[in-house]
Amino acid sequence: MLSAPSIANLSPSPTQQHATEAKPPLELTILMPCLNEVRTLRACIGKAQAFLARSGIRGEVLVADNGSTDGSQTLATSCGARVVDVPVRGYGAALIAGIDAAAGRYVIMGDADDSYDFGALEAFVAELRRGSQLVMGNRFRGAILRGAMPPLHRYLGNPVLSFVGRLFFKSPIGDFHCGLRGFDRQAIRQLGLRCEGMEFASEMVVKASLHGLRIVEVPTVLSPDGRDRPPHLRTWRDGWRHLRFLLLFTPRWLFLYPGALLALAGLAQLVVALLHPNGLGRWPVGIHTQLFAAAGMVLGYQTMLFAMAAVLARQCAQLNTPHPREQWALRMATGPWLPMLGGAAALLGLGLCASLTWDWGRSGFGALTPEAAMRQIIPGVALLLMGTQSLLAAIFFAAMRSAFDSSRSAPHAAFDALR
Repeated sequence: MLSAPSIANLSPSPTQQHATEAKPPLELTILMPCLNEVRTLRACIGKAQAFLARSGIRGEVLVADNGSTDGSQTLATSCGARVVDVPVRGYGAALIAGIDAAAGRYVIMGDADDSYDFGALEAFVAELRRGSQLVMGNRFRGAILRGAMPPLHRYLGNPVLSFVGRLFFKSPIGDFHCGLRGFDRQAIRQLGLRCEGMEFASEMVVKASLHGLRIVEVPTVLSPDGRDRPPHLRTWRDGWRHLRFLLLFTPRWLFLYPGALLALAGLAQLVVALLHPNGLGRWPVGIHTQLFAAAGMVLGYQTMLFAMAAVLARQCAQLNTPHPREQWALRMATGPWLPMLGGAAALLGLGLCASLTWDWGRSGFGALTPEAAMRQIIPGVALLLMGTQSLLAAIFFAAMRSAFDSSRSAPHAAFDALR
């Protein structure tokens, strides 16, 4: 048994207890994702530490290592940085783990290839202290030094993807894919970021815009990286993944609105031809026009089914940010109306086709009047196709939900299924 003096000696002194309680939390974490960056990591960490010391900010340098095999982890630790190992490969996976492990109220993230100057973060910190929740660097408003960005990225990839982001999400960001950005850690964690690849950069901006976070940009200088190997970024593969992610969040513009317009236009033409079989002035109502109208109606409806699939896939992958105009698509994809209406349309179309076949049989399967027969068979086939598509889509949506529900126990398995 311990004596009373021994017990007293185990308790912290009032001075030690006061020092522990008074220790202020960190204000800033400078986060660097890393995969075999031993050539440039020392310079990046040194610049970040110099910035913290010069500005008097209580902070840390955190390296999220993504499986380096060149000794980057040991080098980072020897330079005074904290290292968190991230076994899941991917740019987004490294940053998600780093954000979770960060101790600072604010996080400024940037690549560990020495293309961004971690010694010049004053503008980011100032905006964060003013209440901005996401501070994006803008390389086009700052400077892109010679050789720092391939022409294809500078004049096509980044401008096009940034334009798509501004158009669809009403985002003020002019440089969607700048790798240097700062944010309020708690606000960003509440977005539920999940993308493990390069499209993580788009996911952060898109979700921040949709959730109404306070977003600003500051000019940023991009320098040629210090690597002696090709970059991890793959132009066409990663560009497609960014575009695919943006389109996944905009099924209304990509699928729903164009599909609805095409389907309604086709339906209107068929109705006009049905009500005015003998013509409507100079307006075309012949069977050839009907055939194209029916094809447009079927194609438009199929495009609307893609909109439902995109909304459902996004929800299943836990990437969902609900929009009031998309709720009906989700209800249709998950409720009983799609198979019910599809079955009714298929039966009606089948009835029209069967009626024509019956009349043909009564005439001894002789020659039919092409104009009269086609006016009946065209809408019948169109309804049969749309109804069948609806039934098949309902089965597919149910299978999709079942597959995602069974994979939720595995981390990130839902999003992996979209790849």
